[in-house]
Amino acid sequence: MEDTKKPKLKKTDAEWREELTEIEFQVTRKAATEAPFTGEYADTKTPGTYVCKCCGEPLFSSKTKYESGCGWPSFYAPVDMENIDTKIDRSHFMIRTEALCSNCDAHLGHVFPDGPHPTGQRWCINSASLKLNEDTEE
Repeated sequence: MEDTKKPKLKKTDAEWREELTEIEFQVTRKAATEAPFTGEYADTKTPGTYVCKCCGEPLFSSKTKYESGCGWPSFYAPVDMENIDTKIDRSHFMIRTEALCSNCDAHLGHVFPDGPHPTGQRWCINSASLKLNEDTEE
Protein backbone atom coordinates (compact mmCIF):
# COMPACT_ATOMS: atom_id res chain seq x y z
CA MET A 1 0.00 0.00 0.00
CA GLU A 2 1.35 3.41 -0.99
CA ASP A 3 1.99 6.02 1.72
CA THR A 4 0.06 9.13 0.70
CA LYS A 5 1.11 11.24 3.69
CA LYS A 6 3.10 14.30 2.66
CA PRO A 7 6.67 14.58 3.98
CA LYS A 8 7.23 16.78 7.03
CA LEU A 9 8.55 20.29 6.57
CA LYS A 10 12.14 20.26 7.84
CA LYS A 11 14.40 23.27 8.42
CA THR A 12 17.55 23.91 10.39
CA ASP A 13 17.48 25.93 13.61
CA ALA A 14 19.22 28.74 11.71
CA GLU A 15 16.47 28.77 9.07
CA TRP A 16 13.74 28.78 11.74
CA ARG A 17 15.50 31.62 13.62
CA GLU A 18 15.38 33.75 10.45
CA GLU A 19 11.57 33.35 10.27
CA LEU A 20 10.49 33.40 13.92
CA THR A 21 10.81 35.77 16.86
CA GLU A 22 12.83 34.48 19.81
CA ILE A 23 9.75 33.44 21.81
CA GLU A 24 8.18 31.78 18.73
CA PHE A 25 11.43 29.87 18.15
CA GLN A 26 11.76 28.79 21.78
CA VAL A 27 8.13 27.65 21.99
CA THR A 28 7.75 25.96 18.60
CA ARG A 29 11.21 24.51 18.08
CA LYS A 30 12.45 23.96 21.67
CA ALA A 31 9.13 23.17 23.44
CA ALA A 32 9.27 26.18 25.77
CA THR A 33 6.09 27.68 27.19
CA GLU A 34 5.08 31.34 27.15
CA ALA A 35 4.05 32.82 30.48
CA PRO A 36 0.34 32.42 31.26
CA PHE A 37 -1.98 35.33 30.43
CA THR A 38 0.70 36.97 28.23
CA GLY A 39 0.05 35.46 24.80
CA GLU A 40 -1.47 37.41 21.95
CA TYR A 41 -4.49 35.10 21.64
CA ALA A 42 -5.22 34.33 25.30
CA ASP A 43 -8.31 36.58 25.31
CA THR A 44 -9.03 36.91 21.57
CA LYS A 45 -12.59 36.34 20.46
CA THR A 46 -12.03 37.21 16.77
CA PRO A 47 -13.59 34.68 14.38
CA GLY A 48 -11.18 32.74 12.21
CA THR A 49 -8.87 29.77 11.91
CA TYR A 50 -5.73 29.40 14.00
CA VAL A 51 -2.89 28.03 11.89
CA CYS A 52 0.62 26.87 12.76
CA LYS A 53 2.97 29.84 13.10
CA CYS A 54 5.73 27.84 11.40
CA CYS A 55 3.99 26.31 8.38
CA GLY A 56 0.41 27.57 8.12
CA GLU A 57 -1.25 24.19 8.76
CA PRO A 58 -4.88 24.77 9.93
CA LEU A 59 -5.08 23.72 13.59
CA PHE A 60 -8.05 25.19 15.48
CA SER A 61 -11.25 27.09 14.75
CA SER A 62 -12.34 30.03 16.86
CA LYS A 63 -15.67 28.18 17.10
CA THR A 64 -14.03 25.66 19.46
CA LYS A 65 -12.11 28.26 21.53
CA TYR A 66 -13.30 28.77 25.08
CA GLU A 67 -12.20 30.46 28.31
CA SER A 68 -10.65 27.78 30.49
CA GLY A 69 -8.96 30.14 32.95
CA CYS A 70 -5.56 28.48 32.43
CA GLY A 71 -3.89 31.54 30.85
CA TRP A 72 -3.37 30.10 27.38
CA PRO A 73 -5.74 29.87 24.42
CA SER A 74 -7.89 26.78 24.93
CA PHE A 75 -9.87 24.79 22.41
CA TYR A 76 -12.08 21.73 22.86
CA ALA A 77 -11.19 20.24 19.45
CA PRO A 78 -8.75 20.68 16.55
CA VAL A 79 -9.92 21.46 13.02
CA ASP A 80 -8.68 18.02 11.91
CA MET A 81 -6.86 15.45 14.06
CA GLU A 82 -4.67 14.62 11.05
CA ASN A 83 -3.09 18.08 11.42
CA ILE A 84 -1.92 17.41 14.99
CA ASP A 85 0.36 14.74 16.41
CA THR A 86 0.51 13.92 20.09
CA LYS A 87 3.17 12.29 22.22
CA ILE A 88 3.83 11.66 25.89
CA ASP A 89 5.77 14.49 27.56
CA ARG A 90 7.55 13.50 30.78
CA SER A 91 9.27 16.85 31.39
CA HIS A 92 8.95 18.94 34.57
CA PHE A 93 8.22 15.87 36.74
CA MET A 94 4.81 15.42 35.08
CA ILE A 95 3.26 13.12 32.51
CA ARG A 96 1.29 15.10 29.92
CA THR A 97 0.23 14.76 26.31
CA GLU A 98 2.14 17.15 24.08
CA ALA A 99 0.47 18.54 20.94
CA LEU A 100 2.61 19.08 17.82
CA CYS A 101 1.90 20.26 14.29
CA SER A 102 1.83 17.13 12.12
CA ASN A 103 3.30 19.05 9.18
CA CYS A 104 6.41 20.60 10.79
CA ASP A 105 6.65 19.14 14.32
CA ALA A 106 6.19 22.56 15.95
CA HIS A 107 5.44 22.31 19.66
CA LEU A 108 1.95 23.73 20.20
CA GLY A 109 1.16 22.99 23.83
CA HIS A 110 -0.63 20.16 25.63
CA VAL A 111 -4.01 18.45 25.66
CA PHE A 112 -5.78 17.57 28.90
CA PRO A 113 -8.89 15.48 29.64
CA ASP A 114 -10.66 18.23 31.62
CA GLY A 115 -12.35 20.23 28.85
CA PRO A 116 -15.98 20.97 28.11
CA HIS A 117 -18.50 19.00 26.11
CA PRO A 118 -18.67 17.71 23.45
CA THR A 119 -15.08 16.33 23.57
CA GLY A 120 -14.04 16.69 27.21
CA GLN A 121 -10.65 17.89 25.94
CA ARG A 122 -8.72 21.07 26.71
CA TRP A 123 -6.17 21.83 24.04
CA CYS A 124 -4.00 24.33 25.93
CA ILE A 125 -1.98 26.03 23.17
CA ASN A 126 0.75 28.68 23.21
CA SER A 127 -0.15 31.87 21.32
CA ALA A 128 3.45 31.94 20.05
CA SER A 129 2.79 28.77 18.05
CA LEU A 130 -0.33 30.17 16.36
CA LYS A 131 -1.36 32.71 13.76
CA LEU A 132 -5.00 33.74 13.47
CA ASN A 133 -6.37 33.95 9.96
CA GLU A 134 -9.47 36.06 10.53
CA ASP A 135 -12.83 35.14 9.01
CA THR A 136 -11.58 31.92 7.43
CA GLU A 137 -13.72 29.51 9.43
CA GLU A 138 -13.51 25.91 8.37
